[in-house]
Amino acid sequence: MQLHISPSLRHVTVFPGKGFREFIKVKVASRRISYRMLFYSLLFLTFLLRFAFVLTAVDSIEGENKCSTIGCLGKKLRPRVLGRRLESSVPEVVYQVLQEPIRKDELQGRSDIPESLEEFMAEMKEIKFDAETFAVKLREMVTLMEQRTRTAKIQEYLYRHIASSSIPKQLHCLALKLANEHSNNAAARLQLPSAELVPALVDNSYFHFVLASDNVLAASVVATSLVRNSLRPQKVVLHIITDRKTYYPMQAWFSLHPLLPAIIEVKALHHFDWFSKGKVPVLEEMEKDQKVRSQFRGGSSAIVANNTEKPKVIASKLQALSPKYNSVMNHIRINLPELFPSLNKVVFLDDDIVIQTDLSPLWDIDMNGKVNGAVETCRGEDKFVMSKKLKSYLNFSHPLISKNFNPDECAWAYGMNIFDLEAWRKTNISLTYHYWVEQNLKSDLSLWQLGTLPPGLIAFHGHVYIIDPFWHMLGLGYQENTSLADAESAGVIHFNGRAKPWLDIAFPELRPLWAKYINFSDKFIKSCHIIRAS
Repeated sequence: MQLHISPSLRHVTVFPGKGFREFIKVKVASRRISYRMLFYSLLFLTFLLRFAFVLTAVDSIEGENKCSTIGCLGKKLRPRVLGRRLESSVPEVVYQVLQEPIRKDELQGRSDIPESLEEFMAEMKEIKFDAETFAVKLREMVTLMEQRTRTAKIQEYLYRHIASSSIPKQLHCLALKLANEHSNNAAARLQLPSAELVPALVDNSYFHFVLASDNVLAASVVATSLVRNSLRPQKVVLHIITDRKTYYPMQAWFSLHPLLPAIIEVKALHHFDWFSKGKVPVLEEMEKDQKVRSQFRGGSSAIVANNTEKPKVIASKLQALSPKYNSVMNHIRINLPELFPSLNKVVFLDDDIVIQTDLSPLWDIDMNGKVNGAVETCRGEDKFVMSKKLKSYLNFSHPLISKNFNPDECAWAYGMNIFDLEAWRKTNISLTYHYWVEQNLKSDLSLWQLGTLPPGLIAFHGHVYIIDPFWHMLGLGYQENTSLADAESAGVIHFNGRAKPWLDIAFPELRPLWAKYINFSDKFIKSCHIIRAS
């Protein structure tokens, strides 16, 4: 059989196959309908429906996002022949009920709401709900679950905030015992380093590392992992900077636990004559920052009591209250050129990292005149950790930020940074840093909420040399998606986030990477009940 459709679509001509000598002409516009005409019309429609079915089937196989067939085009244009439109079998009343809002207090005290899918299914089978009742029950159950999930998430964030902000009793015990040892044991008061090694502190032929920390246990892990994995430990100089209260415990620990042949220096900030309020802008900024936060944030109770904000927003505000973000140890890196006036290059280390390889190759990197060698944090396989751009840290709804920076520009990481101090001294990086910290305080912390990274991103803008991600793997303290194999293959791993490895909230599968550098048989570690398990 052959089919011919006229260009005007007013005539359809069917040519029969062998056995018929004449053709039949059907006039669509005609009102006269014969049986023969009806027969061939049905035959034609059957053929057309089969054709449309094949097109629709092909379109379904190709998927919703492709549109390479007539059937797909037919769906887009909504005809009923070229592309079938599958109507929903769900009654309209279900959609109407599910779209109705529920007041926050409407479900309080209710005992008739199913609390699990199993309970809901059992009730549905027993009572035989109609569509409307089914939708009402489903909406109530899901809403109740959402409310409870939100409350649980906020409580989790609050407990993590409390756990990460307080000093564990084991660490407090360690500091007290070491301070006591410093006062009673001459061996715990040795000069660090010894007199004959002092010249190495300003010798640029050595590999100079800087660690700022008020956590003795954390500092010991960084130092041990650095020296143990160094191919030339005799060329390693580690400058440890701490505060006044931690100086004696820190000196006692490294006096009693030398990491020879590496050279360890322990100094407190008060040993630097120039480091005082009035001479160092960051100290005044920190004092103002603390006052602004206490007035502006309203404390953790006020943050948690907010019923309108999403849990993640509440989590970020709780994190902003963490004492570490207002710690001088966190800000000290901006004063590196003044702290080490004789050095040309240093590698700055955070105290929540673990070094797993020899870091001497970092001195061979030509940074092309840049000041800061850092790992970018917007490219990588882990999209959760390596997805940070400037808009992740800076508030681009503020005109002062939006008119000066590009929100989609890649961010970089603090934690393991190469600083070319010689190049730094030729810039205004430190002045820029202090200027923007002051602007943030004047704007009631509306330019960014927490930490030293946001002003660092601004101050070092245009002065960053991107290094290989191997040198710095991030995220081990705020997500557990990092596999143990990937973490073991990185040169430096960083437990940035709340789940620090010395806390009980650390991720148990990742904590051994840190704990392996602790001697749990040491008398101070044992007496303070610092155990291997998390």
